Amino acid sequence: MPAVEQSKTEPSTAPTTSPATAPADISAALPGLKTPDEVSGTLKWILLATALSVAPAVLVLVTCFTRIIVVLGLLRAALATPQLPPNQVIFGLALLMTVVVMMPTGNKVYRDAVEPYMAGRISQTQALTTAEGHARAFMIRQIDDANNQEDVFLFISEADAKNVKVWKDVPTIAMIPGFVVSELKVAFSMGFRFFLPFLIIDMLIASVLVSMGMLMVPPVLISLPFKLLLFVLADGWHLVIGTLMTSFG
Repeated sequence: MPAVEQSKTEPSTAPTTSPATAPADISAALPGLKTPDEVSGTLKWILLATALSVAPAVLVLVTCFTRIIVVLGLLRAALATPQLPPNQVIFGLALLMTVVVMMPTGNKVYRDAVEPYMAGRISQTQALTTAEGHARAFMIRQIDDANNQEDVFLFISEADAKNVKVWKDVPTIAMIPGFVVSELKVAFSMGFRFFLPFLIIDMLIASVLVSMGMLMVPPVLISLPFKLLLFVLADGWHLVIGTLMTSFG
């Protein structure tokens, strides 16, 4: 029998793939950023975009918007008209009133911070510090007028701020929440005073309905026309808006 010659073959080796290596520096990952200055500039733009995204909330907290919107909301609840005026009207009115009340402070910020910065007379840091000073002055005045200094010192103690003897020593991060709490207290106090006449009408209507045996008739349904009549005859909108505007001094 002829011998079968077996040929020896070399084992085939599969090509090995090396894992992807991470770039040595950020320039390889982001080709557009080749120098530290360019990286720093990009980070500044990111921080600026973040600041612009939270700017509306900050502006709401450091202005009179909180007090106005809360009082108008409580007034709508006192009238028992949860859908009238609509939310868009309440928000727009509160926003326009905020612009009017904050206009003196805004003019000071533009005159002392924005205009000199645009003219190149002061740096960006100086402009921000000046604008912050005017905003702090407004908040301090409202807190002093309401005699709510203890709300600020509550946050000072939590922020572990030391050697705070005068207002200029209070950090802004502690002053802003203290100012918001002070505004809420003032707004609820004003809302309670607006509630009283409408509450009296509700109680009178309810007592009359009970005495007449009309227990199934909702008192709110009967008292609503009387509330609106009282509000219109007393020129309620003028009184409410005027009280709000003059409450900021």
